[in-house]
Amino acid sequence: MSENKKELYRDNGQTGSVLHEFDSSNKNLENIGVEILPVHTSGTVHAKRIDGKFRTVKWIIAAFWLSLFLGPYLRWDGHQAILWDLANRQFHIFGLTILPQDIWILAMILLFFALLLAASTAVAGRLWCGYFCFHTVWTDVFTWIEEKLEGQPNKRIKLDEAPVSLEKLKIKIPKHLIWLAIGLLTSFSFVAYFTDAYDLWGRLFKLEWGGVETTIILALGVATYFFAGWLREQTCIGFCPYARIQGAMIDTQTVVPTYDQERGEPRGRMKRVKPGEEAPQLGDCIDCNLCVAVCPTGVDIRLGQQFGCITCGLCIDACDSVMEKIKKPKGLVRYASLAEFAGKKLPPVWKRPRVIVYGGIMAFAAAAMIYGLATMSPIDVKALHERSPLFVQMSDGNIQNKWTVKIVNKGAEPMEAQISVVGPEGLTYQADKIVHIQPGNVGSTTLLVKIPRKQLTDTNVPVTIKVVDLNNPAIREDYQSVFIGPKPR
Repeated sequence: MSENKKELYRDNGQTGSVLHEFDSSNKNLENIGVEILPVHTSGTVHAKRIDGKFRTVKWIIAAFWLSLFLGPYLRWDGHQAILWDLANRQFHIFGLTILPQDIWILAMILLFFALLLAASTAVAGRLWCGYFCFHTVWTDVFTWIEEKLEGQPNKRIKLDEAPVSLEKLKIKIPKHLIWLAIGLLTSFSFVAYFTDAYDLWGRLFKLEWGGVETTIILALGVATYFFAGWLREQTCIGFCPYARIQGAMIDTQTVVPTYDQERGEPRGRMKRVKPGEEAPQLGDCIDCNLCVAVCPTGVDIRLGQQFGCITCGLCIDACDSVMEKIKKPKGLVRYASLAEFAGKKLPPVWKRPRVIVYGGIMAFAAAAMIYGLATMSPIDVKALHERSPLFVQMSDGNIQNKWTVKIVNKGAEPMEAQISVVGPEGLTYQADKIVHIQPGNVGSTTLLVKIPRKQLTDTNVPVTIKVVDLNNPAIREDYQSVFIGPKPR
């Protein structure tokens, strides 16, 4: 890299550059990092739509997000299949009920996806922003609707600049009404994951919504309409903190959309050479600006990696389509890394230290999550031994211990729990014959156990408290405890 560029990135105690490690005159390395903050601030970006493999990927992922609208309406055994019941502190997912006692499983799920986000960023930059972020998806849907109603970008720009008129309002008002309807449907679907969806619709038509759910639905609906319809790319550039965080999570081996300046420059329009004229020495870039026209944030990828780039790959689709037409090799704009342009061989993903660390933590979280789900029982039993007194000597010479037994019904059906105790010979016990427990609730009963003193061979004698659901004998739980008595004579 040239000395003037090295001086530009000289470490001053606050900043440094990964480019110092490269000794190369490659034009891509000369350019990368110079245009750090060129963002579009001259009005709304009206991006052109073009077909391609990355556009197809974006539509597939959008279909997944949009399918979440249907989630609240799925039923399982007569109940909502996916439900966050905050009032009763329960999470229901296809017959599985997760209670606060099992919240660590949700923590493992969050840890797994957090590290997946970090790992994907280390491998290929802002994949979340470009493909999976719900704001990106919703903005894409909103602009698709806008294109259908208002036409191609040049027509939309002309319409925006036109004075207010009846014709303009006839186009703009339906668009904004559709946007607002999508925003309210989005917020409604979000709230429906926390309460029964069909009941929520029923109470809507009866005007029986509570203040909290009404406020949340209206606020989220308007916010979706405003951010996806009005702010669009400015949300990514000026509001989203993750855009800044991701910039610190990439390295010289991260592949991001990059313009191959060595191949593309000097750029220029293709012209027919007249007889006797010398053909100009031009690169492969014909300066059509299609890569800029399709960018949803208005970035010119030819200026190098930039803050506004969300690595969606649409500029790659655009450039490849042009290269195909002019019969030049594709890949003038492609996913590439700094190491590639410096002539260094990119190691396999599984050999990169950061990916190995992220992958190891993800594997731990996934194993813990699978273990927790596989071993999760529909019943949980806890027996709390009486601490004062630890034991009581009865008039007949027997020693008595007292427990408070708590039984958690994690299932979706009412439970009739029966308690029994197994221990030394002569053991007798007394408890409620049947403990009735509703789904997601805790049943409690007092358990008294007596053992003849002569049968106690130690101060702590193991006993097993058995609980079985009479409605479903396959649901049972054994709790190991100790019977406390005096020192043997």
